[in-house]
Amino acid sequence: MIKTPVIHPTIMEVLARSGHFAQVVIADGNLPVGAMNGPNSTTVHLNFRPGLLDALTVLEGLLEVCPFQGAIVMEKPKEANAEIHDAYKSLLGDVKWDEMERWAFYDKIKEPTTTLIIQTGEQRRFANLILTVGVVKMAEESNF
Repeated sequence: MIKTPVIHPTIMEVLARSGHFAQVVIADGNLPVGAMNGPNSTTVHLNFRPGLLDALTVLEGLLEVCPFQGAIVMEKPKEANAEIHDAYKSLLGDVKWDEMERWAFYDKIKEPTTTLIIQTGEQRRFANLILTVGVVKMAEESNF
């Protein structure tokens, strides 16, 4: 039996194959993931219906099983609301944070380093998130 908080077989398999610098995408319910697949990406559809599963729930689960060193979101227009970005920052803590122009963000998803795209039922705008896999640090490597 698996004792990790995440038990989805495809997600666990792809994360196990993903090394340092691999990209994992949490996609909202509106991202056209079929047009975003790169040559090495696997797409998992968790968007059963609007709002299920939401992006924050997926991020919380991923953080329990995989180290991340970077996060990228799409720049939002000045007048738009993207409170979910603050929620991401809160969950991610010291992870390097970046924002990227819309079309460059889409191109980033399509890169060969993207190994996993998880489409959620998230309905909040600007909820797409690209995570960069980090390394598992050993206790004696605190300054590595």
